[in-house]
Amino acid sequence: MKFIRDCVPLTPALVHELRWLPKTCAYRRLAEGRGLAWWHPLVSGDPDTVRQAKISVCERVIPESMVDLSELEDYIVYWFD
Repeated sequence: MKFIRDCVPLTPALVHELRWLPKTCAYRRLAEGRGLAWWHPLVSGDPDTVRQAKISVCERVIPESMVDLSELEDYIVYWFD
């Protein structure tokens, strides 16, 4: 197992403090008492509903290995909830 120094372990108590989690995050939704969304695979039974609901990053991101670090700022995207 590999440990990442700045990895944040998600716990139910910590989720309330992590304001950077998107409103669509299952951990955040459950912590706020909202339940899972209709598109969540545990609800829909279909992993493709995440893409259908346009919640997925599928076809919206590229691997880090394809980015020249000197141009990193050109690849920063802000997605809003």
